[in-house]
Amino acid sequence: MKKMIGIIGSLLLISGTAGAATPTATCVKTDNAAIEALFDRWNASLKTGDPQKVAETYLSDAVLLPTVSNQVRLTDAERVDYFKHFLEKKPVGHIDSRTIRIGCNKAIDTGTYTFTFADNSKVSARYTFTYAWTGDEWKISSHHSSAMPES
Repeated sequence: MKKMIGIIGSLLLISGTAGAATPTATCVKTDNAAIEALFDRWNASLKTGDPQKVAETYLSDAVLLPTVSNQVRLTDAERVDYFKHFLEKKPVGHIDSRTIRIGCNKAIDTGTYTFTFADNSKVSARYTFTYAWTGDEWKISSHHSSAMPES
């Protein structure tokens, strides 16, 4: 019976949902610098002004809890809609502080960042990016950002 449960558990681990990160039998090697570069890739996608480019950095079933919207974004279309409006302000992000935790085919980057907009206004926020290895590349599996409660 234990052997059967182990086999079923292994099958569940190997199978995944469409668009989600596909767990692999081995852990991809990564380090803090590689995970830091994922924010840089995302920030560069913001600078393109193309919401589709930004959405492509997320898994298709990723969760986005954005800074300047009350709506949770669960689909590519919803994330594109959010970034369409957010990118109108021409945001550029800067990490102020961060802590990175790395696991098997997943990583968490959490801390604070500041966005500067074309009109020179700024917003500081707390963030958490979770990343998953798809078998080919790292993608954002969830992104939570909330404005700092104190000025």
